[in-house]
Amino acid sequence: MDLRDLLANINDYIDKDVTLEGWIRNHRDQKTFGFIDFSDGTVQEHLQVVYDEELANFKEVTKLLVGCAIKVRGTIVKSMGTQDYELKAREIVLLGDVTEDYPLQAKGRPTREFLREIAYLRPRTNLFQAVFRVRSIAAYAIHKYFQERGYVYFHAPLITASDCEGAGEMFQVTTIPLDKIKGNVDYSKDFFGKMTNLTVSGQLEAETFALAYKKTYTFGPTFRAENSNTKTHASEFWMIEPEIAFCDLEGDMDIMEDMLKYVIKYVLDNCKQEVNFFDKFVEKGLKEKLEKLVNSKFTRIDHKDVITILKKADVKWEFAPEYGEDIAKEHEKYITEYFNGPVFIKNWPKDIKAFYMKLNPDGETVAAVDLEVPGAGELMGGSQREEKYDLLVKRMQELDMNAKDMEWYVNLRKFGGCIHSGFGMGFERLLIYLTGVDNIRDVIPYPRTPGNCDY
Repeated sequence: MDLRDLLANINDYIDKDVTLEGWIRNHRDQKTFGFIDFSDGTVQEHLQVVYDEELANFKEVTKLLVGCAIKVRGTIVKSMGTQDYELKAREIVLLGDVTEDYPLQAKGRPTREFLREIAYLRPRTNLFQAVFRVRSIAAYAIHKYFQERGYVYFHAPLITASDCEGAGEMFQVTTIPLDKIKGNVDYSKDFFGKMTNLTVSGQLEAETFALAYKKTYTFGPTFRAENSNTKTHASEFWMIEPEIAFCDLEGDMDIMEDMLKYVIKYVLDNCKQEVNFFDKFVEKGLKEKLEKLVNSKFTRIDHKDVITILKKADVKWEFAPEYGEDIAKEHEKYITEYFNGPVFIKNWPKDIKAFYMKLNPDGETVAAVDLEVPGAGELMGGSQREEKYDLLVKRMQELDMNAKDMEWYVNLRKFGGCIHSGFGMGFERLLIYLTGVDNIRDVIPYPRTPGNCDY
């Protein structure tokens, strides 16, 4: 049976025989008895296994190392120690041995940097058991939220000929031998007959489905060839990107707020042990922070009004806030503290936002929004998409974009187009917020960053 099921119904098993299979997480052997900290990975909590010299293979068991896979048969009994119950072993069978150079022997707590070097083993530690279980549960909550509300799950292509963000930081996909490339490349002879890249976003393709199904969402990997080594950047990461027809910017913010609260509450309800673990060992006050967000009313404020507040603040800024410009991390932190909660900053200057965002009547701003949350800064970003054909083409021309290359996207405005909106949220950024683990490399099973593509 699984340890998860046993512990969930422990009172039903007191004084009864059980059989468990799992791994030794710690082992203290004495002269005539021993204690094994046992886990099978199905639940964050462990079980203490007690054995004594009545075991037929007592001497062999005392030599078992941390990491060994074992089968234990015995009786669940109330404990005389600090825990409420334990397993009194009648039989312990070695299923998988470990050598003495096993990197996770109990010799002090390994650093996160060290564990990144042995990423294939780090899910066996308490911290990463919790992190990746929360990742699993949060991913399920995201699908559950959208599926229960009638969204169609759309699988966006990973190989694309379009650059959604226009930043050019894309990984090229080619079958042309790199040692044969000299000068300009004739992409007509490449595998796809044109230049292709790994996607930075599934948004543009998702819009085509939104204008057929009304509500759709993507949830998959995206890629950025950005040579950045910060704690919040990775070359491969996962994005959640819903697109909704007949929805304006206000409706978009309603969905962003509702979805975020739903997912966080689902994690709080279904990862109690993990959240308590993070609250105790990773980020003090994490649980309170998450509960407060679930019960918060999100403020909505224009970008220009945010700049006014920042300019009036009695603060010596490292980066002076300016109208028409982006805001810095220090500004994000201040504005969430100013409103004591999450803040939607909307109606941004058009010159610092993407080409597809709807131009506002003032001709200077677009119907875009970023969500800033306490303790993390920007968590989500969205916009109402430009539904007018002429305005979209004009904006692309202003940015020297070739509308012909994206005719399929532009044509949506001619073929039954309508008001529509959407947003994106980096999944790993959400996980950083949920766990308090502040490095993106530690919430992705196998991180891809500049100079690192192991496993």
